[in-house]
Amino acid sequence: MIVILQQDATRAQIDNVIARIEQMGCGVVVSQGEERTIVGIIGNGRRLDPEQIERMDGVDRTVPITRPFKRASRDFHPQDTIVKLNGLAIGGRQLIVMAGPCAVESREQLLETAHAVKAAGAQVLRGGAYKPRTSPYSFQGLGEEGLRILAEARQQTGLLIVTEVIDPHLVPLVSAYADILQIGARNMQNYALLHAVGEAQRPVLLKRGMMSTIEEMLMAAEYILSHGNDRVILCERGIRTFETYTRNAMDISAVPLLKQLSHLPVVADPSHATGMWGLVEPVSRAAVAAGADGLIIEVHPRPEEAVSDGAQSLKPSRFAALLQGLRPVAEAVGRTL
Repeated sequence: MIVILQQDATRAQIDNVIARIEQMGCGVVVSQGEERTIVGIIGNGRRLDPEQIERMDGVDRTVPITRPFKRASRDFHPQDTIVKLNGLAIGGRQLIVMAGPCAVESREQLLETAHAVKAAGAQVLRGGAYKPRTSPYSFQGLGEEGLRILAEARQQTGLLIVTEVIDPHLVPLVSAYADILQIGARNMQNYALLHAVGEAQRPVLLKRGMMSTIEEMLMAAEYILSHGNDRVILCERGIRTFETYTRNAMDISAVPLLKQLSHLPVVADPSHATGMWGLVEPVSRAAVAAGADGLIIEVHPRPEEAVSDGAQSLKPSRFAALLQGLRPVAEAVGRTL
């Protein structure tokens, strides 16, 4: 349920409504709009009497909300959330581009890539220090050494760092190096990990699970938001279907749907969605046209030598050309790049 306050509701009346709801044992999410204040109620299992709340001074009306995700819902928070970090605003008019290799393989490889994506126009460097892999024999990442290399790349280029955390016990360590904590597709419903990154109070990039519904994704975001960490960025990276020509099926419709259902910023991952470098550029254009707030793209100086995901990685020159080609698309939908 949400409580919509009257336009002329006083601060004292608003505080009184909040206090009464909390006395009922419920949580409260307050959204302060330009004209009205909306108070979202996080229930405790008890049935609330809307008429009792509507009789309070300053209350215009109550509206029942049936969706299970509350804090992530646009009903509770009508205004877009903008995740601000070191001068960067994710979810605003400017599109944010995150780029880099799937895995940190060496200092030389990462620094070369970091300088290239910086020169092309990226604002965030991606790179995995820890890699959850389907096979236990595949490259699993450099661990803390990879984190140190990422930190050096940030120092040299000024790029922010996004990297995956795969275990709740690693959250403090990764938080010490990374600007944005990534929850990968395989861990979207790792609830202990979601609780841990929520408690860390760091920005979180939450990727959609390979076979997860939109509602399941938003409920995963709810775990993070339930800790008061509202700096959550949703990432559509394709889902598994019966199609075999691409790695996954990019759900372009998920981008505008997530923007309608939730106030959280949405970025798209055309690299993991398609698994083919030749499809990354057209799918990137489609995602921007559909309303994505940013992109996360795999870039490697020598994809043929990559230890993981070389087939979907762009060379730096192609990445630079991609960004140039995106500018008119961004301008057409009222965005900047």
